[in-house]
Amino acid sequence: MLIPSTVVHVFWVKLKEFADIILFFSIMSLEQTACEDLKAFERRLTEVIAHLKPATVRWRLLLLIASSATCWGAWLWLADPLTTQLPFLHSLLNHYFFTIATLFLVLLFMSGVHRKVMAPSIIASRTRAALRDFNMSCDDTGKLILKPRPA
Repeated sequence: MLIPSTVVHVFWVKLKEFADIILFFSIMSLEQTACEDLKAFERRLTEVIAHLKPATVRWRLLLLIASSATCWGAWLWLADPLTTQLPFLHSLLNHYFFTIATLFLVLLFMSGVHRKVMAPSIIASRTRAALRDFNMSCDDTGKLILKPRPA
């Protein structure tokens, strides 16, 4: 028994339509997955940057206080008329406030406070560098910015 060619043709057309529908939904599913992944990445990035903000403010405040104390101690140290007459170490020992404030400031910088103060902007700049390959960027809060595709 031979199948008529019109039946084969109709079957072939329906099969192609079905394949096109499956392809369409698989592409839509990939695009949806990519979109959901981008949203999850953006949420996580904003969460990380927002989590660092309070600690950054505390480190900035501590650095400001230590810098101010060092400046005030330096002013008192340099304004003292005995500073020029005494040897350097004796002069420092006479001005404990300046000596302790300076040592504290040096210890802060040795412990990496300058990186802790700039942590959110460092993360944002490194993320921008990584996203540049994908024609994307992000702002300082971690929100993604989609750039137009190059022509």
